[in-house]
Amino acid sequence: MRAVITVIGKDMVGILAKVSTICASHQVNVLEVTQSILQDMFAMIMMVDIEKSDVPFEQFADELTALGNSMGLSIHTMHEDIFNSMHQI
Repeated sequence: MRAVITVIGKDMVGILAKVSTICASHQVNVLEVTQSILQDMFAMIMMVDIEKSDVPFEQFADELTALGNSMGLSIHTMHEDIFNSMHQI
């Protein structure tokens, strides 16, 4: 199973590191990352493998949301199936 994580907000040091640390702490493997900095805005999309996660998906997503809140970022996590369904015609 895979999930998509999106991060948007004001650029600052450590965003990728902190998101990746939460992934690693729960055995979530980062498969792909794309990121851009547009003037002072940071935007990132990560594809992660949640198959071996040691916590329920909701808990993982909640931890990332809490990280985003503490850093002033918008972090959303969704199952790949939901993401794909939302983007099909």
